[in-house]
Amino acid sequence: MQKEIQLTNGVKLAYVEEGAGETVVLLHGFCGSSRYWDKLIPLLSRTHRVLAVDLRGHGHSAAPDEPYSMEQFAEDIALWAEAAGLAKFHLFGHSLGGYVTLAFAEKHADKLASFGLIHSTPFPDDEAAKANRNKGADSIRENGMEPFIKALVPKLFAPDHVASLTQEVQTAKDIGFATSPVGAIQTLYAMRDRPDRNRVLQDTALPVLLVAGAKDQIIPVEKTFTVERSHVVHRLLPDAGHMGMLEAPEQLSEAIADFVGKNSKSAPSA
Repeated sequence: MQKEIQLTNGVKLAYVEEGAGETVVLLHGFCGSSRYWDKLIPLLSRTHRVLAVDLRGHGHSAAPDEPYSMEQFAEDIALWAEAAGLAKFHLFGHSLGGYVTLAFAEKHADKLASFGLIHSTPFPDDEAAKANRNKGADSIRENGMEPFIKALVPKLFAPDHVASLTQEVQTAKDIGFATSPVGAIQTLYAMRDRPDRNRVLQDTALPVLLVAGAKDQIIPVEKTFTVERSHVVHRLLPDAGHMGMLEAPEQLSEAIADFVGKNSKSAPSA
């Protein structure tokens, strides 16, 4: 069910909600939206209450023309969760959504039962990546979203899936084409300027799920599996690239459901 909330900071966030049970919140990646989760939500909502948010600048949410930051994205989610009446919940972020998840966990750990990164990383951009963010912003400013998205989306999928998952690739393109150019540009700068958050993973007492795609061309496995601790779970999707929710939705749903089940309020004590 599509819903929206006007936050106290003036930003409108749109989201979808399905199912009942332990609450799982999903945050999409750059130039995505809650539609990224269309294959996963029907699977996960069989046993969980699932809420998928459109981050500011994306989907049906507002796209204010002002500087964004990971901290501001996270504060949006905190205000949204409060307005939606959420108590403790499990937060999972894909790519950009993972950067937001780490910023949220850093400041609002008390609101979380667990969190996870899906095809994401705690590392900041290196100088080459920062330069590419600037080039991307310039491209969108000069030529609009379409050429930028056409160049980006094929890289998000495992190479063999570009031909075999044509519908999923087109869906990702269509979502990207609909992204606000202002929102995309401001988000590129926010990703460029995000800090190193490895210490969030190293220091947290919360259960953590790290999901990587073996064929990810954007974030290699070693940049996701950065921490080895007893309460940090690694799950590798062997055939997926950067888009496990579209490339391997059953495997990703199982990974999330299994992890949440073991770290839910009703889970038996170890």
